[in-house]
Amino acid sequence: MIATEKLQTIVRDHGEVVDTSGNKIGKVGQLYLDDQTGDPEWVTVMTGLFGMSESFVPIRDATLEGDHVRVPYDKDMVKDAPRIDADAHLDERQEDELYNYYHLEGTTGDRTDMRSDMQERSDMRGKTDDAMTRSEEELRVGKERHATGHAHLRKYVVTENVQTTVPVSHEEVRVVREPITDENIDEALSGPDITESEHEVTLHAETPVVEKTTKPVERVRLEKDEVTEQEQVNETVRKEKIESDVDDTRRDRGM
Repeated sequence: MIATEKLQTIVRDHGEVVDTSGNKIGKVGQLYLDDQTGDPEWVTVMTGLFGMSESFVPIRDATLEGDHVRVPYDKDMVKDAPRIDADAHLDERQEDELYNYYHLEGTTGDRTDMRSDMQERSDMRGKTDDAMTRSEEELRVGKERHATGHAHLRKYVVTENVQTTVPVSHEEVRVVREPITDENIDEALSGPDITESEHEVTLHAETPVVEKTTKPVERVRLEKDEVTEQEQVNETVRKEKIESDVDDTRRDRGM
């Protein structure tokens, strides 16, 4: 069993309670002692949104690990424990309900909250004065972040046909006949008078030559933009109202 002094330090420092697998359940709220033995019997764990709920969990088999209290129960079991007002004194019926829920054998006798101010408020509930307290619920809305989807950026290869026009040239042979003139008479008489001969001319032509090169054309990346929008929350809250009713006894006497 964890010493009372160490548990008091955990309560003062708002230490955490973890379940049997080490999962965080919540922060320690209050410590309850056995009225007869003074030994630690229960702690409350602040659970729910903003830690507004407190769940009772037995401390007799708990262990202390640094500033964490490990209880031999899983997180869901502690959160689903019977709802009991953590600011009041535990009566025998409430303890029996908790013992049955955690499958434990309890002892008779009430338990008291070690926090004197809470006990004082519990004792004052049976007393009345001239004033009446009016209370009302206040709506507190928080936000939680969760994943809504995934965006992927993929690169793949496609094939497409590209057509373009390229000007190409080629050589064609053409027979040119020149009459004998004074300018070319010497070249015409330079050879033999009558003979056979052959003259060859090489023809050229251009053909398209295809060459492919790779070059970067753009950079693509994914960016996230945070968009804020207004979402309406509709919830019911309770409030107390106080009415006055005055009985005028003078009217009954004819005054």
